[in-house]
Amino acid sequence: MLPVRSLLAGPGSGFIAAGLAIVAFYLVVALAAPYIAPYSPHSKVSDVPEHPSPPSLKHPFGTNEIGYDMFSRVVLGTRIVLKVVLLSSVMGLAVGVPLGLVSGYFGGPVDRVLSVVMDSLYAFPGIVLAIAIASVLGPSVLNAAIALMVVYVPAYFRMTRARVIEIKTQDYIVALRVLGAPHSRIMFRHVLPGVMPTVLVVYGLASADAILTEAGLSFFGLVVTYPAPDWGLDISYGIKQFLSGSWWLTLFPGLAILTLALGFAMIGEGLAERFRARAV
Repeated sequence: MLPVRSLLAGPGSGFIAAGLAIVAFYLVVALAAPYIAPYSPHSKVSDVPEHPSPPSLKHPFGTNEIGYDMFSRVVLGTRIVLKVVLLSSVMGLAVGVPLGLVSGYFGGPVDRVLSVVMDSLYAFPGIVLAIAIASVLGPSVLNAAIALMVVYVPAYFRMTRARVIEIKTQDYIVALRVLGAPHSRIMFRHVLPGVMPTVLVVYGLASADAILTEAGLSFFGLVVTYPAPDWGLDISYGIKQFLSGSWWLTLFPGLAILTLALGFAMIGEGLAERFRARAV
């Protein structure tokens, strides 16, 4: 993996630094959430006369119609969102990259079959496919991560396969094959390192998209069930009160989704700019 110092110097360093700062902030919030949140996410507060109540000094994000403190729910909801997104991204990478490596390197019938399967999955809108899978599996963090993994495996597969096909035609790879080097050694010691920069870009961009898709799943109650704290779930309940003037119920969870997705997207875009500059 690229050293931190090299990541923060050169083309795209501004995007990468800003993205890393945002993601690191949310990781710290997730780890320290039980100590940061002043109230239980599913306990009614009694220090305000009526609910929902707008933001105040005691409740900076206000309270919802039941009386739950929204600041505590947004803070603790960070843990669920990051669990789903990071788990799905890692699983998608762990499945998609090896399949793309095998498909691109060997070609033939294996390549054709895998390409047809992945293209079929890729043709479905991500949110529709994720909702369908999560509906069958039922609401849980692991099931939501599996649903998102299926959505993003084709992206890892396609990018890895395309890069492997490009790398395997280079002279030093051809020479290794002629000399009889084992396929496993060529793939993992010589081809895979050349693929990883592309994988890192896909990881950043896929994670950003996964945050939005996870919010869509939780909006329909397909990640956790209320009153568990989750940003998309809180927006789902808060939107019912939005027209009556309770704007804070959707604003703060929405801002959390936006900024975290932006952080991952900036990392992905910064890395893409870095690798494009090196290729010139």
